[in-house]
Amino acid sequence: MLTTLAVSGYRSLRDLVVPLGRLTVITGANGSGKSSLYRSIRLLADVAQGRAVSAFAAEGGLSSSLWAGPETISRGMKVGDVPVQGTLRRGPVAVKLGIAADDYGYAIDLGLPIPVPRSAFNEDPEIKAEALWAGQVMSRRSLLADRAGPAVHVRGDDGKRRAVVTGLAGYDSMMTHAADPRSAPELIEMRERLRAWRFYDHLRTDRDAPARVPQVGTRTTALAGDGSDLAAALETIREIGDGRALGQCIEDAFPGSVVDIAMDRGLFEVQFSQKGLLRPLKTSELSDGTLRYLLLVAALLTPRPPPLLVLNEPETSLHPDLLPALGRLIAAAAVRTQIVVVTHAAGLASVLTAAPQATTLRLEKVLGETIAADVERPDWAWPPR
Repeated sequence: MLTTLAVSGYRSLRDLVVPLGRLTVITGANGSGKSSLYRSIRLLADVAQGRAVSAFAAEGGLSSSLWAGPETISRGMKVGDVPVQGTLRRGPVAVKLGIAADDYGYAIDLGLPIPVPRSAFNEDPEIKAEALWAGQVMSRRSLLADRAGPAVHVRGDDGKRRAVVTGLAGYDSMMTHAADPRSAPELIEMRERLRAWRFYDHLRTDRDAPARVPQVGTRTTALAGDGSDLAAALETIREIGDGRALGQCIEDAFPGSVVDIAMDRGLFEVQFSQKGLLRPLKTSELSDGTLRYLLLVAALLTPRPPPLLVLNEPETSLHPDLLPALGRLIAAAAVRTQIVVVTHAAGLASVLTAAPQATTLRLEKVLGETIAADVERPDWAWPPR
């Protein structure tokens, strides 16, 4: 289970290190940095997929993602004795991302490249340093693999560091280019964990949403990010997952209702029967909120839970009366997998924070910087360049 998330230099996250629990609830006002924290987790997953550079490019390049305030914020700036102003920079421009779990930790440091004459890619971020370590806090003794510039070293069974790669390109991660089952099995383990994370923030419920029309169905143990395979995912839960829990979740939100899956020549379609209606409703007839709830049920009751499941504003389109049922669904799913929920719905947050396994992060902005109010900062160390 992840225990710590660390972000430095990314958007409003100048220097944020926060604890993570079995169920982490991230709340805060609009503009407090919730979306930036969510994106930082996605960027870590992109590193494991070899998409770190393209992910930053999609955000407008590294320069557009950097912390825009001063390198340090003095006490005088915080209390208003002196204006917020830049000072002589001591460290290099960098975006740093890191996580720690019960067994391993990983961090990456991205910076601006040395410009190459006539190159069209001088805005691409360059990986300056990476580290993988045993335990929750990095130290020289706990390092298992580290990268500085183009060189990657791993620690062997004899405790000695050996270079396994010496010419790694600045746009390639040691996670994808130095992982080896013999010399660096821990890198493979961490890479596959990050690749297995699931994110749900674009579950489509609009009129043209793919979940609203029949789709070819095959056994589906993980709902697609856009929800296109909803019917197949629900049928898979019924056959090889917890079909009883599926029925209970529908009953909890819509008393007297039943969900069935119609199958015709390989095409699957959800049918929603409600008390008082003479025929079941097709997904094309459902409200956005009802369809979104069914999508979240399919995501959270997955027969093969990921190591981490992240939900970004799952309350979108839901009527407030549905939030308690959604909260109970998420809390129950957190027994089987670690979950991070980003929400600004007070009704949902109150249900989730009452769960015994919940950790709450209430984000605030102070002089443009995102902080986690009333949270003790975990121990953390960044790898040197």
